[in-house]
Amino acid sequence: MKFYVDTSVWGGYEDEEFEEWTVPFFEQARQGRFTIVLSDVTLRELVPAPSRVKELTESIPDQFLELVSLTEEQDILAQHYIEEGILTPKYESDAQHIAIATVLKGDSLVSWNFKHMVNFFRIKQYNSINLKFGYSIIDIRTPKEIIYGNEN
Repeated sequence: MKFYVDTSVWGGYEDEEFEEWTVPFFEQARQGRFTIVLSDVTLRELVPAPSRVKELTESIPDQFLELVSLTEEQDILAQHYIEEGILTPKYESDAQHIAIATVLKGDSLVSWNFKHMVNFFRIKQYNSINLKFGYSIIDIRTPKEIIYGNEN
C-alpha cells in the first residue's frame, strides 16, 4: 500500500488531539507496513515546524518513503480545483496535495485536515473534477482509518 501523507499528519505527531493515531501510523510506516509518499509541497510547509516534526521525515526508512516533486500536470489539476471553486487561491497548497495524490494514484491521501481534505462534500467535488479531466477518483482518510490493529 502507498499513501500520500499531507502536512497535517506530520504535524499531528506533536499534537495532543491527533498523536494517539499519528504515532502508531508512523511506527507502522517505519515497520514497512506501507510506503509513505512525501512531496516537496509538504517539505516546504514543514520548514517552520518544530525540529522534532521535521526529523520525523528522516525516521522513515528510505525503502518505505517515496519523495516526489510537484509536476506541471499536478499543478494544472490543482488550479482546476481552484477555478471550479472547491478551494480559494489562499489554499493552493491543499489543492496541490490533492492533485499530487490523484495523479500518482496511490491507495489514499492521508490527512487530518477536515476542512479542506477529509470532508465528504469536498471529496465529492474533487472527484467530480478528477473525472471531468480524465483522472481517477481519490480516496482520502485519516491515520485512524489507516493503521492496522494491534492484533497480529
